[in-house]
Amino acid sequence: MPIGRINAAKFTARELPAPHEEQLGDEHTHQTLNTGHANWCTPPGHHTPWRDCYDGADMLPIPQKARLFLDQAGQPLTPPSHLRGQQLAEVEQAIRLAVWADREARRFGVDR
Repeated sequence: MPIGRINAAKFTARELPAPHEEQLGDEHTHQTLNTGHANWCTPPGHHTPWRDCYDGADMLPIPQKARLFLDQAGQPLTPPSHLRGQQLAEVEQAIRLAVWADREARRFGVDR
């Protein structure tokens, strides 16, 4: 009997316990980081749809989303060269938010 695919989203808690979710910006933070991640991951000619990249980030809690834009030392990564105009601005905004969210999550002790 073949084993079916398991959706990891069922096992990942997107929202942090109160009050930490609100302290890290709530839904606006999720949307900004999701959009930045989707722009980052979909250069021209990329075969994964933008929405799939957005949804892949959407299932993560804010501290994990923030780390999508940071290196292992917590420093911001350089945006990819394919980004221009509005997409670059959205990624730069997501990077700034990621740096702030990572710092605050560590301060609150919710940096999972």
